[in-house]
Amino acid sequence: MTKERPDTTTDETTDDDAPKFFHYVKKNKIAESAVMGTHVVALCGEVFPVTKSAKPGSPVCPECKKIYEGLRPGE
Repeated sequence: MTKERPDTTTDETTDDDAPKFFHYVKKNKIAESAVMGTHVVALCGEVFPVTKSAKPGSPVCPECKKIYEGLRPGE
């Protein structure tokens, strides 16, 4: 089975509507979720609809980051 390296997206927000942190999800599922409202599954297991995209320097879910860093390129 071949896995893609995922991009980041978020499901959690703080009081000012800024995301608490972003999650890694499969790249091909981000647009589908944003358009269709379907849910995505992050590397850490969180399930949510995509509502925002990460900007450079955005905080990343520690569990997703740990899993992501363990993937080899092309996984």
